Amino acid sequence: MTMSSIARIVASNMVRKLMMKGFVLGMALLAGLAATPARAQTAGEMKSASPESRPGETEEQHGRRLLDEMVEALGGNAWLEKKTSYSEGQVAAFFRGQPTGSVVRFVQYKRFATPASPELTRTEYLTVRGVIMPGMKKDVAHLWTADNGYEVTYKGQVALPSAQVADFMRKRAHSIEEVMRSWVKQKDVVILYEGIGMRDRHAVDKVSILGANNDAVEIELDQDTHLPLQRSFEWRNEQFKDHDIDEEVYGDWRYFQGVATPMNMTTYRNGDMVSQTFYTKVRFNDPMSDDLWDRTKLLKK
Repeated sequence: MTMSSIARIVASNMVRKLMMKGFVLGMALLAGLAATPARAQTAGEMKSASPESRPGETEEQHGRRLLDEMVEALGGNAWLEKKTSYSEGQVAAFFRGQPTGSVVRFVQYKRFATPASPELTRTEYLTVRGVIMPGMKKDVAHLWTADNGYEVTYKGQVALPSAQVADFMRKRAHSIEEVMRSWVKQKDVVILYEGIGMRDRHAVDKVSILGANNDAVEIELDQDTHLPLQRSFEWRNEQFKDHDIDEEVYGDWRYFQGVATPMNMTTYRNGDMVSQTFYTKVRFNDPMSDDLWDRTKLLKK
């Protein structure tokens, strides 16, 4: 091989290397240009770029519109005007985010609040009868009235612990049903669109509802379906003189009699999982006897 041939081969290899370096550099520059907008996008820019926003719309108008879309997704008038609900399922307890091993089956009856009557709830807990008589039995029922809770068995009825009653009533007062039934109709209520976020790999719109006494509820709505994925509120813990945050996270939405219902619900306190509830059967607007709410009617032995 002559010296001139060797020179040509070396030169050719150098050209190929330079071309390859140029190609790699060009691809890196293109990738950088493509990634730069996403990296530079701040929370404020994401909020203003939300596909749900409309020109000239204030944050309050945006928030109210999102709540209206949520109600429509939940079933519209069918959701707003539901009278009763019947559900079956099971609930698992957690302590500091870890399962306790306690899983209880239940049957629940609920009569929703109206201008003439408060919300009433009856939850009956089922246990296994035994080997001789297979099946389930209802040993205990919890009856929740307008302002108190009672445990009913075949032995009698007693008032539930005050801390348990306070927790139940606090959650009822901050429920999505109560927010849309009462909060949004208050004269001085403030409703604000708080921007977007992520919840279980779903893009969500956040809406805050500030009611009386600076009490507030935040709801996260799926941007695609407008169904609520989370509801949270903060409250003052008088025992420890600090503030706690209660959350409910909803999943597996389905429709029954035109009403959207989450088939699973997870509750958190200050970020720690407290319980998980899974529903197996749901019905709405069944006629319910007044005896269900009469705590003097004891469970049969």
